[in-house]
Amino acid sequence: MGDVGTTKFDQIRKRIRACNYLCVAQLYLRDNFLLERPLRFDDIKSRILGHWGTCNGINVAYANLQAFYGDDPNFTFVLGPGHGFPALQANLLIDGKLAEIDDKALPDYYGLKYICHNFSWPDGFPSHANPATPGVITEGGELGYALANAYGVALGHPEKTLAVLIGDGELETATALASLNLRNLLSSNKNGRVLPILHLNGYKISAPSIYARKSERELNEMIRGFGFTPIWINGDDPEVFQEALAKEVDSPFYILKTEKGESGPNRGHISHQIPLKRPASNPEDLTKLEEWLKSYHFEELFNKESGFVL
Repeated sequence: MGDVGTTKFDQIRKRIRACNYLCVAQLYLRDNFLLERPLRFDDIKSRILGHWGTCNGINVAYANLQAFYGDDPNFTFVLGPGHGFPALQANLLIDGKLAEIDDKALPDYYGLKYICHNFSWPDGFPSHANPATPGVITEGGELGYALANAYGVALGHPEKTLAVLIGDGELETATALASLNLRNLLSSNKNGRVLPILHLNGYKISAPSIYARKSERELNEMIRGFGFTPIWINGDDPEVFQEALAKEVDSPFYILKTEKGESGPNRGHISHQIPLKRPASNPEDLTKLEEWLKSYHFEELFNKESGFVL
């Protein structure tokens, strides 16, 4: 790889790390947001509410799509798993999109404090995507309706490209599954391009998803049956993701396979919401939370005086 490519991949990795850190900070912290001293019980929110398990996958998809499509005004990212709101909000903060609707949410130290302290907090930000969030249509995010909404936006707008992240539990819903048929109805060049991305992380809430139990061949054949070409992205390596996005395929259906809860203290269904339950009262959980936050080396990615270094 040349220097330009290497720099691009490094930037993607840095952005994912930064957003993962912000996700954990939003879920848990009410103070000491940059770990300028060891964590204490009173740094932790008294009521911890939100969803972690899907966040790393959302950040991987968002960072790679942002890097590939850049500032194309006709590109839109549609998020199905709106319960992974910490990830969406982290990305919107870094991009300066939150500041367009809330001047306290600037991509600086004060904006970071603002979103972390006020996530799932009285009179603050809700734990799920909501209509006040830039670009969000449906309360709770587009869970189940993401693909249908994307095709609706694409209708009559050939200039549009919409990437839709769909949870593997979400694809079990009748609306999401039926929406795969819209590819045939909107295949005219008078309409925009919709790029479905199935986030195959194995679990929905507390049980394995149906699609995680299918063989790769079985899942591929199902996707081909709807007229798509399946393109697998195994893991979170940005080189693999960027190569997949660059493939010239008329009707791609991307399958992003990562572990639920990846980069956190545990994996699988137990990571769906809050992996560490009692950091405000249990010393072991508090230590694990501090280790988790430190694993992202946020000090390399953010400067208190100048903001993000990505």
